[in-house]
Amino acid sequence: MSRALRMAVLVLHVLSLPAVARAQEMTLSVAISMKETVETLGRQFMHSRPGVTLRYNFGASGELSKQIEAGAPVDLFISAAQRQMDELEQRGLISTASRRVFARNVLTVIKPAGSALDISKPADLVGPKVQRIVIGNPKTVPVGQYAEESLKSLGLWEKVQPKLVLSENVRQALDYVARGEVEAGFVYTTDMAVRGSQVVEAFRPAEDTYRPVTYPVAVVKASKQPALAQAFIDLLVSPDGQAALARLGFQPPPRGLR
Repeated sequence: MSRALRMAVLVLHVLSLPAVARAQEMTLSVAISMKETVETLGRQFMHSRPGVTLRYNFGASGELSKQIEAGAPVDLFISAAQRQMDELEQRGLISTASRRVFARNVLTVIKPAGSALDISKPADLVGPKVQRIVIGNPKTVPVGQYAEESLKSLGLWEKVQPKLVLSENVRQALDYVARGEVEAGFVYTTDMAVRGSQVVEAFRPAEDTYRPVTYPVAVVKASKQPALAQAFIDLLVSPDGQAALARLGFQPPPRGLR
């Protein structure tokens, strides 16, 4: 067989392969607090599917949902709150049947490692030694929404207003505390672990002062890779996915919540 003929046969063979065997790309818009877990599972996902490439878009859930509303080419959305997913579902922008809650988190207040400030309960945030408190912008950042709920429930929201510094996402809030630019900040317990040597936990707001921090995931209705997106959801809720989440400090979702 001549070289030209062999090349022609090879080209025809490649073109005849099913779509799943050829290169595929999938874009995931992911709440930034889920970054390490999704990247870890993403490597496993790609390893088991040669030719599949995952593209990540990490950020605040509110900003990510706005991008999807604006028509961004996203296949899968992972939110750190139900609110953003509810809004997309109401607009018909996600596949309702694919929606699942797969993890839970907990709110915590941290301070810089080495800080001598005694911050051990919510009322301490009102004290004169605490000058700046960072929370995510409640308009777009779920951790900020949870923090606002907790502070309002405790009767402290109005009192801490002059001290608040708003961040664009939970990891920016974490960085502000780690760099010592603020005396305290609201993040998730899993985020605190990311900067374990730079921050320490001050206290945890009572969990009955804010809604449960749950993570919903869904296939975006306009996805060009709906089967792949569904396969990633299946991985998240699988024993392997749940074990990876647990290793990074996430809790299993509440029973009966889909």
